[in-house]
Parts: sequence; structure tokens; C-alpha cells
Amino acid sequence: MVKEKKLEGISDLRDESDRSGMSIYIELKRDANPQVVLNQLYKHTPMQDTFGVNMLALVDGEPRVLNLKQVLFYYLEHQKDVIVRRTRFELNKAEARAHIVEGLRIALAYMDEVIKTIRASRTTDIAKKALMEKFTLSEKQAEAIVEMRLRQLTGLEQEKLEQEYKNLVERITYLRSVLDDERKVLGIIKDELTALRKKYADARRTVIMNEDVSFETEDLIPEEDMVITITNQGYIKRISLDTYRSQRRGGRGVTAMGTKTEDFVRHLFITTTHHFFLFFTNQGKVYRLKVHEIPEAGRQAKGTAAVNLLFIGNEEKITTVIPVREFDTGQYLFMATRSGMVKKTSLNDYDTSRRDGLIAIALKEGDQLVDVKLTSGEEAIILATRGGKAIRFMEDEVRPMGRVARGVIGIRLTGRDEVIGMETDHPDAYLLAVTANGFGKRTQLSEYRLQARGGKGIINIRTSERNGPVVAVEVVGNEEEIMIISAEGIIIRFKAEDISIIGRSTQGVTLMRLDPGDSVVAVAKVDAEE
Repeated sequence: MVKEKKLEGISDLRDESDRSGMSIYIELKRDANPQVVLNQLYKHTPMQDTFGVNMLALVDGEPRVLNLKQVLFYYLEHQKDVIVRRTRFELNKAEARAHIVEGLRIALAYMDEVIKTIRASRTTDIAKKALMEKFTLSEKQAEAIVEMRLRQLTGLEQEKLEQEYKNLVERITYLRSVLDDERKVLGIIKDELTALRKKYADARRTVIMNEDVSFETEDLIPEEDMVITITNQGYIKRISLDTYRSQRRGGRGVTAMGTKTEDFVRHLFITTTHHFFLFFTNQGKVYRLKVHEIPEAGRQAKGTAAVNLLFIGNEEKITTVIPVREFDTGQYLFMATRSGMVKKTSLNDYDTSRRDGLIAIALKEGDQLVDVKLTSGEEAIILATRGGKAIRFMEDEVRPMGRVARGVIGIRLTGRDEVIGMETDHPDAYLLAVTANGFGKRTQLSEYRLQARGGKGIINIRTSERNGPVVAVEVVGNEEEIMIISAEGIIIRFKAEDISIIGRSTQGVTLMRLDPGDSVVAVAKVDAEE
């Protein structure tokens, strides 16, 4: 795989396996990210594997998909049926043998008369009939007596026959008691499973331990402000925020990253190296990663494929990334979908290190997760649509729900309109709206009256062919700076106070001059104090 370029960052492989066990050393290149290489090994080699379980079973002759409890229940029911059938078979066999032995015992008790009767008979059939009439025997008993060998007349053989009869009587008594008592059936199942474990189970081949370390990885990494960029094809990287110099509004910007011709930068986020990163995908799943685990790259580098850092599905695309310091039970994740649904769930419900991610929200068919915000539970929510509408309502109108809940209606959409962004209210702030053609404006939040959740909203910005549909919204103050990125990977950064403050029912002013065919795809804000 290294030769075929399926695994990157590996400089040498050494097989040092010996009598003590397997030992393979993988040496990395100097600039390789160990976590990326490890994730590649997990994905492309048998170091980690997934086994799907389809618990489909026949229940009363009908196929059913069972849960774990049902599987165990019906397995035990099947085992009980097996034990009962087997016990009945063994009981019938023991009773048949006891019946024969009883006849042999009668023959031994009246041996002289039996021999005399057999000698007086011309044929075997006549002898059997005579024995049946004289000693009240069944046909099988009479047949066994006729076929009895002379050695069975010895005293030792008679003792063996008596012992066999005694054992058969005891066995028949036990088998009948099993059929009459379900607890004994369950006891047999338990004993047989225990015997299987003793015979076939071996020692655990993996080691489970609690690592006792005196420091965290973050203790060795300085806390720095970082810009995280994610392309449309899933390449991700982190760059120091100091890389970008501040510019005036309306400038040409600097190239943020090198991308392939068919790729373009889709998302841009600001965070620090010590934060957790929660990656939310359009399919409603969430994955967790530390920011310092994202490979750092130069301004012109395209970054690392996110699939090497996260175990996301082929149809998933990252839509929102949230930096989290700690998973506090007093905080919530507030989500919005493209169809206008919203949901609020405790942040603590997402505290997991599962590599294959968690379900963040249950989506109806055709819907996608648009945005997620970290909230206190008492904030004002603003939903904005591509067609220029917006609604502002209090967060407490949405009750906390479970992680896999679908949510409730946040805004009612008309026509083909869809939600493109969500923001939370802040004092002395403005709502920045940016359109695809590089236009935008700031509007005082007081112009967006509070409404009840589920309304149609009010005008946020008037859209037209000149300014294009709304691409993003941000709640900003005067001291913050704005970063706008285009589909061609061009970034411009300027202060929020340079953007005009105008009313809701306007088309905005030029924020970024775009080349023909280029368009705005992402907007991020930078806190000036940070």
C-alpha cells in the first residue's frame, strides 16, 4: 500500500517478529502526522475492522429482525426446545430398553421353563407365541428371549443385567423429572454452556487497561489561535491566525490555500489548539477531534483529506465545526436543518470518543443539517434563509430533546426557500448578511422583532440578480474582524465596523470584488481581542 501511495507518510517498515510474538515497526517521515497515518492504517488494513450484525431469525416460522434481548430470549427458547426433544428421545430409548430388560429378567427367573418351552417349539415364531402366552410377554420381549445367548445365563451376566435395569429405572425417573420441571431444563442449558466455555474458551488476546498518565497531550502544545479551512472535497488544515494580515474593505485579498482546479474552499473556522472540535455533517452525525490533531500546513497547501482524520461516510459532508473546551451539562447544542427544523440537546449527550461518530439529529428524508450553535439554553435564535428571510425567537421555546430526536419547526418556508444559517443574539451587535455576489450589510438586531417559533419570518435582505442569494449570516460587533472566502480560494479580511449599517429591506454594499465566475462560499468572524 505504501508503494501504491494508498498509505502516505511512512518511510520504512520493519518486521521484528520473533518467538515472543508479532512486532512490526512503522517509521514515519519527518513531516508526517502520526494520527493521520494511524487512521490510514485503521481504514486500509485489518488493524481495525467492523463486523455488521443482522439479527434476522425465524420466530414461529416467520422471519423477524430481533434486538439483543429478543435474540437471547429466543435462543434460550430454542435451547429449551432442543433439551426437551432430546430428553423425550432419550426417555423413549431408555423405556424401550427397560422393557426388553424386564423380559430378560423374567426369562432368567424361570429359565428351566423357558428352555423347555423353546425346545418344545418347532419354529421360532411358535416359541415366541408360546412364551408370550405363558409369561405374559410382549412380542419384542419374547424375541429378545429367543435370541438370548447362553453366556447370559452365567451369574456375572445376570448381575450386569440387574445393574442395567436399576440404572435404566433411575435414568427414566430423571428424564421424566426433567420433562416435568422447566428449572431442570434451564439447569441443563447452563451446565452445557459452562462446559463449552471450559472446553473452548481461551485467554483474552487483547489487553484492556486504564492508562495512568500525569499529563495531557495539550500540556506539550502551546495554545494558539488557528484558522481551520475545509474544502468542498473534504481537505482540512489548520493555519496560524497571524498568517493573514489585516486589509481594508473592498480589497483583493490573499490566497488562502492551493486547491485542485475542481475543488474549492467551502468552510472556514476560527478556534485554538486546545479545543475539542465537534464535526457535524449534513447527514446529522457528529465526530469529535482535538484541534491539535488536525495537521498544520502552509498557506498554499491543500491540507489533509478529512476521511483520514474522521471515519465519515461516503455521502457525508462536514457542515459545521464547533470548538468546545469542556462538555458542560449546563450548555446545549442548538441545531437547524435546511427545511427549517430546530432541536436543542444537552452538550453532555455528545461527550464520547467513538471514532465512528454519533447521531446528532434524526433527519427526515431529503433534509440536511445546516448549522449548530453552542448555547446556554436562554438565548435568542436567528434563522436566515437563502431567499432573504429571517426569524428571531427565544431558545426556551424549544424544549431539550434526546440526541436522536428530529426536532420541531423553527421557521415555515415558502416555495423552494431553505435555511442557510443560524445565529444567536448578542447585546450591542448587528446581523451581517453576505450574498453570493460579494454584497452585504449590517443591520441592528433591534430591527428583528421577537416572534414565536414556527412563523414565516421577516425580510432580512432583499435579494436580486445583482447581489445574488444569501450565502451566510453572522452576528458581529464593532470590534470584530470578518473573513470572507470565495470559491476560488481567495480570502479577504477587514473590520466589521467598515461595513455599512443599513436597514433590513436593502440589497447591501460591495464587500468583496469577485472575478467573473467566482462567488462567496463562506464567512467567518475574528474577535479582535483574541
